[in-house]
Amino acid sequence: MGIILWLILGLIAGALASAVTHNSAGLLLDIVLGIIGALIGGFVMNFLGFSGITGFNLYSLLVAFIGAVILIYIGKALTPNKK
Repeated sequence: MGIILWLILGLIAGALASAVTHNSAGLLLDIVLGIIGALIGGFVMNFLGFSGITGFNLYSLLVAFIGAVILIYIGKALTPNKK
């Protein structure tokens, strides 16, 4: 049951990050963004002196969201602009 909850957390965080950054990902990519974002967000929060992912809660969702937004902007910076 834990893996399903993490997939749901990743989906919510990735979907929110995609909506905020106007990035049209897709369901599967939103989940991946949220999960990788949770890792990035946890690293960033630990670096800043806060705790990373603490479980399936609102704080962890916020950390994953922050990481997913960072990941999206890194991806946009590394991708050449299409004209």
